[in-house]
Amino acid sequence: MAAQEVSNKQVIFKNYVVGSPKESDMELTTSKITLKVPEDCNGILLKNLYLSCDPYMRIRMTKHDRPTYVQSFIPGTPIMGYGVSKVLDSRHPNFKVGDFVWGMTGWEEYSLISSPQLFFKIEHTDVPLSYYTGILGMPGMTAYAGFYEIGSPKKGDCVYVSAASGAVGQLVGQLAKLTGCYVVGSAGSKEKVELLKSRFRFDEAFNYKEEADLDAALKRYFPEGIDIYFENVGGKMLDAVLINMKLHGRIPVCGMISQYNLQQPEGVHNLVNLIIKRIRMEGFIVADYYHLYPKYLELILPHIKEGKVSYVEDVAEGIENAPSALIGIYSGRNVGKQLVVVARD
Repeated sequence: MAAQEVSNKQVIFKNYVVGSPKESDMELTTSKITLKVPEDCNGILLKNLYLSCDPYMRIRMTKHDRPTYVQSFIPGTPIMGYGVSKVLDSRHPNFKVGDFVWGMTGWEEYSLISSPQLFFKIEHTDVPLSYYTGILGMPGMTAYAGFYEIGSPKKGDCVYVSAASGAVGQLVGQLAKLTGCYVVGSAGSKEKVELLKSRFRFDEAFNYKEEADLDAALKRYFPEGIDIYFENVGGKMLDAVLINMKLHGRIPVCGMISQYNLQQPEGVHNLVNLIIKRIRMEGFIVADYYHLYPKYLELILPHIKEGKVSYVEDVAEGIENAPSALIGIYSGRNVGKQLVVVARD
């Protein structure tokens, strides 16, 4: 019996971006795909259900002269990103038809993955599948690895989280509270600040856009200094934080979203504080910590089910709205984890 051929909506990357990305840098097209893994392929065929919009994807829209930790997108091919999918056909021993998985997939309705070794099989389906784009996926692991493995928190630490209402920041703050820390977050709107305090139980929060002097703002909330700064922003915020760190403070560097659209990155002027205060500042890539994923699930799943950890999603319906959803995260339009629903199984 011949395999079924169906139409496949795709979001195609048109060309490399300079400055701020636009929806017109991507294009919705329709191709055809056969719903069967070719005999010469040891892969899996996926029906994509949810797509994740993440800040690092801006880095992939630029053509880089020097190696970076992620490859640039290839013009004329589908955007690639983390997603949650259902296996429709498999020639790989680790996956069978009907399995739910998360990993790096195409921005399209169906994807043929020829090398699925980096996909995670979803064992726990008693929580929303969309969570595997966020709290139970890459952003959740990012929060866990950065906070615990690099931040080395202890009870009573003073913790500051920038971009605190985003996919990673909202979880870092809650993990810090569960550890017994004092936690302050910053975000870019009154709505997000209220969310940090009411839903995520941060001790304090402020709107960085309303602060003319970031140094003064941080001194207001951390009169004795900051033990751990979870860095999502870079630029002027990092400069202000460095002055306000305590001796032997830790700065896990997760991202620098304020810099991604700049052709000339901003300088950081207060780096001498790394020496004066013996600060440990360490960048990390979440993929280096995926071996800890089972340990992370053991920690976080009970907290989710018991209501001790909350997670907010910003959901765009339909793959045709994926370009708009992705562009929105660079101006802070989203509230919580931005994801796109392609299909609901």
